[in-house]
Amino acid sequence: MYRHGHIGVGLSLYAPVAYGLLSSGRTVLAAVGFVTMVWLAMIPDFDTKTGLLTHRGATHTLAFAVVFGAVCGVIGWLLGTRLVRFSPRMLAGFAFGLGMLAVLSHLLADWLTPMGIAPFWPVSSRRYSLNLARASNTAANSLLFFLGLGATVGALWFAGSIG
Repeated sequence: MYRHGHIGVGLSLYAPVAYGLLSSGRTVLAAVGFVTMVWLAMIPDFDTKTGLLTHRGATHTLAFAVVFGAVCGVIGWLLGTRLVRFSPRMLAGFAFGLGMLAVLSHLLADWLTPMGIAPFWPVSSRRYSLNLARASNTAANSLLFFLGLGATVGALWFAGSIG
């Protein structure tokens, strides 16, 4: 998928988390999560920016989701030691979850394409694909984007943040 398709899938997966945060009065965290999901939507595709990695290789795996989540968790912990409003432990857990969710949402979107993903690499190189739409399919990317926007509006609506 392309950027707006990945953003849509990320927002769709984050919407229930945002609803929970908004419903419990954690508006700042919910907003940070929305921004972070959009910002990190393409993180596994940094493999295309280097000559060292194969596209949809190591960065498109469950192992990468865990490692990237852990890196985000460390950053969250460090931020938590500087911010009075949030504890290091809470921010570390939140950042870990966001990092993992960003990668997992990207994998989900790429799973829809004919090229698919090999999520269990290096244990297995078997590729999985639902073969529903090519990554370049404008209609599919737009549909995913608007589903993500709808999920976001739904989370805001049901949490009472709008309407």
